[in-house]
Amino acid sequence: MALKRYLVIAAIALLGAPTAASAQDILVAAASSLTNAFTELAIGFQQQHPGTKVLMSFAGSDALAQQVVHGAPIDVFASADSQAMDTAEQAGNIVPGSRRDFARNEIVLIVPSDNPQNISGLADLAGGAIGRVAFGNPATVPAGRYTRTALEHAGSWDTVKKNEVLGQNVRQVLSYVARGEVDAGFVFATDAAAMADRVKVVTALTSPSPVLYPIALVERSGRHPQAAEFLSYVNSPAGQQVLQKHGFSAP
Repeated sequence: MALKRYLVIAAIALLGAPTAASAQDILVAAASSLTNAFTELAIGFQQQHPGTKVLMSFAGSDALAQQVVHGAPIDVFASADSQAMDTAEQAGNIVPGSRRDFARNEIVLIVPSDNPQNISGLADLAGGAIGRVAFGNPATVPAGRYTRTALEHAGSWDTVKKNEVLGQNVRQVLSYVARGEVDAGFVFATDAAAMADRVKVVTALTSPSPVLYPIALVERSGRHPQAAEFLSYVNSPAGQQVLQKHGFSAP
């Protein structure tokens, strides 16, 4: 078990998390779009629990769900949509009764801050000058799934898809737009807010289903004894205040 935990910690480090991990750390796997909010939540929790360290792993929700399913010693899993959480739950890797929705988001159309193509709405994406539109891969990225569903609802999916540039996670899509490598992109509103100096929100999409984020305890032996306390902290008034600060709303 110690070797297995070491190998997973090494994998988490490759995803950009801190490397100074030990068996005493609470390991939290969270969607990329939660990076800023959960980094602050981890700091707040640690201040309330001296001597306890929260190690964060941020990546695409589907990739994290697969880590959970394959036995990674993760204590808490926070997903950007229900499908990724369903994958872990249906495999028997989620503690029964611990799952709950803790935040709400929305999908927005963004462009580089200077908006060289003068895009003002979805209709402009059909113009001949539009060559590249980025969004998360719907097969593996929750933001991509929400984008596809919303665009299908709006009747714009085929128009956008012909110019698609697929991202591995929502932060990658955000970077594409911020660097001007694409004409436009679809991300969560919270991600756009995190880079408001480099991207501009054109419009929010109407989603047929709410953009909800679930969180749960991972079912495994050796789960950190304070993992449930971290989950409760996320749902507490203090935790919800942090989430709202970063643009999320109550579920």
